[in-house]
Amino acid sequence: MAIGEKNRTLSEALLAVKDLRHAFAKPSSGEIVVLDDVNLALHRGEIVGLLGRSGSGKSTLLRIVAGLIKPTGGTVAYQGRSIARPCPGVAMVFQTFALFPWLTVLENVEVGMAALGVPDEEMYRRAHSAIDLIGLDGFESAYPRELSGGMRQRVGFARALVVNPAILLMDEPFSALDVLTAETLRSDFLELWNDGRLPIKSVLMVTHNIEEAVLMCDRILVFSSNPGRVIGEIEVTLPYPRNRFDSDFRSMVDDIYARMTARKVPVHEERGKQAGPSIGDRLPQVSTNLMSGLVEVLVSAPYNGRADLPVIASSLQFEVDDLFPVAESLQLLGLAEVEHGDIRLTPTGHTFAKAEPEHQKLIFAKCLRTNVPLAAHIRRVLDERPGHRAPLVRFESELEDLLTEGAAQETLRTIISWGRYAELFSYDDESETFNLEHSSS
Repeated sequence: MAIGEKNRTLSEALLAVKDLRHAFAKPSSGEIVVLDDVNLALHRGEIVGLLGRSGSGKSTLLRIVAGLIKPTGGTVAYQGRSIARPCPGVAMVFQTFALFPWLTVLENVEVGMAALGVPDEEMYRRAHSAIDLIGLDGFESAYPRELSGGMRQRVGFARALVVNPAILLMDEPFSALDVLTAETLRSDFLELWNDGRLPIKSVLMVTHNIEEAVLMCDRILVFSSNPGRVIGEIEVTLPYPRNRFDSDFRSMVDDIYARMTARKVPVHEERGKQAGPSIGDRLPQVSTNLMSGLVEVLVSAPYNGRADLPVIASSLQFEVDDLFPVAESLQLLGLAEVEHGDIRLTPTGHTFAKAEPEHQKLIFAKCLRTNVPLAAHIRRVLDERPGHRAPLVRFESELEDLLTEGAAQETLRTIISWGRYAELFSYDDESETFNLEHSSS
């Protein structure tokens, strides 16, 4: 039984998120919903992971819990009291180390306590104790520039722990580190946690790494995207220390991949109406080289057109945020199907894999026009204009009515790249204009 499961019936939640909603206003009118109807509870003695793809609102949720962002709707309560600003019982470790470069390790760790008005003598004692706990004893006088990435993140942990929080929030704390350093820091953290040497009572962490979630967490909440909401909760009952190669571990990883690749049924399809893509569909920043590379891997032995996503991810050393966008882009274009954690080339995908480069471009162009409404829309506008030219802003304004500004920019960068590769249209960056000068499709 997981630690969190055991204690859930024995005490009230340390943290309760109820009916949470967060949205950003669109430039014209209306709003873009980032989080919707999010409910979760965090109990004493558990590590809970928030797992989902980019754009699922995980980090936004963490900042709301930290009191750094005010939600559009719903409530967040710490020990029964509403959180409206940074709370003394909640501390956060960020993905980027966020250290002050002009301060020493000791001074960086003391910053939070100084803001809370902790007396100098106690502040000094607690800072040294935290630095020793996280394995940086002897580096008190060093500056961040003298430290490795792993050592800087240890300072980030010490700075969070030194204020004795009940809840530690972690926003992808290991993702900026190399693989070996991340593994060492994860192991050290879990050892301290399981030995009861950390002052914290619970941990809420954001991750995009499925194996990391299964290695560390007692519960995993799987988030959907656009908007972000909890679509699944998984209890991890494997004993510590957990073995990545254990059959139960691998089975759980496979199950989570299947959940995260499950097709989301649009609301209007649920109501019996025909669904279809639109020009407002967000496109990930995936290069055609990555897509072609994955197709080549899939068509080769031993996969022969079909593979298990966790196996592919492991062999290519890809994580969720690396692999899913590539697989889903292939699915969007009709070159592959993704289902139940597996990816399978379609007949068109097989043809693409075996074709010569110039013929591949023609296949890609046809897939773009058929399956990506924004690409077809841009080409149609260019075909209809006498000079076969159109400014970027003409499509930018359309997308910003349907997506956040950042998502609109990302989508346009993607469609420009894909359109250039397929020679469906050209784009002049200096004049910010689409044209058909080098089109052959």
